[in-house]
Amino acid sequence: MTDELNGMMRVVVKDQPQQGLTLTTKPIPSELQPDEVLIRVTYTSICGTDHHIYEYDDWAKKRLKLPFTAGHEFCGEVVKIGTEVTRVKLGDIVSAETHIICGECQFCKSDNGHICENTKIIGVDTDGAFAEYVRIPAMNCFVNSPDKNPLHLSVQEPLGNAVHTMAHFPVEGKDVVIVGCGPIGLMGVNVAKAYKATKIIAVEVNEYRLGLAKKLGADVVINPLKEDVIQRVLEETEGRGVDVIGEFSGNKTAIEQSFKYLKRGGGLSMLGIPSKDIDVDVANDIVFKGIQIYGVVGRRIYETWHQVKELIDNDMLDLDTLITHTYPMSKIEEAMEIMGSGNCGKIIVDPRK
Repeated sequence: MTDELNGMMRVVVKDQPQQGLTLTTKPIPSELQPDEVLIRVTYTSICGTDHHIYEYDDWAKKRLKLPFTAGHEFCGEVVKIGTEVTRVKLGDIVSAETHIICGECQFCKSDNGHICENTKIIGVDTDGAFAEYVRIPAMNCFVNSPDKNPLHLSVQEPLGNAVHTMAHFPVEGKDVVIVGCGPIGLMGVNVAKAYKATKIIAVEVNEYRLGLAKKLGADVVINPLKEDVIQRVLEETEGRGVDVIGEFSGNKTAIEQSFKYLKRGGGLSMLGIPSKDIDVDVANDIVFKGIQIYGVVGRRIYETWHQVKELIDNDMLDLDTLITHTYPMSKIEEAMEIMGSGNCGKIIVDPRK
């Protein structure tokens, strides 16, 4: 093992200020800080953020410092530990909370580390998991049940986003709308089903993903390019609107419409990030309706992770349906193109191939 860890590893790096990623090699990290671990990556999955990095869009141009190894959603085996590590042990199968938090700011100290003011992100601010090995702080490790499907374990980070979004307001026995059925929105549909929502309505423009939403638990699907979303949702809810909305799209029109079909006293959880200002009738659609709005940042550390573990350990989700593609890391650009097409659910990458 020692000789193996002194060698080279394949990685996918963002090294050019243009569209694309580069498959290359780097030395396996040999020196660990006392609080760090080295993980042999089993599977990694592609996030929307990774696609922004691939495209090198306006966000990426402003945010990234090149070069670095991309990727942040993964599972793997702990193969080396720092001298002060007690959180995990050699051989543990782990996934990673990708927000590296400071532990010192007022938010961290009040158990709100998910909004730490000094957050760094694995695979954005530090070298990530599109690699055969990744080095991270031990505090970012979450130990998995070793008998669970590693494909499922590799998607827990985005699944945590979906759980955080859909669990903030109670959905059991409630009518729910999921706005935007990208991979995390699709997870939101499946989580709402697992948490026993009465009626799940999915809103999405991509027909492939609407079909997946049906398979994952949506009772009603609405394509806003073909139907009036507000009218249809009100028809499905006896004119009162829905109790809970999970907003995953970030689309200006979709967000504005959601205020119109949210029931009085309802809850709106917002994960999607709009690129334009949102126009809202604050008096009539927020104040006089008595609604609550919750902004979702990552996952609550580690409360959300335990919720995710419960769902996976009890086989409450349909992750084999959600995971639609698996690619060798050697075909990372092909995987990114499929991601960009929208005709996919979750895409998994095997770093060993």
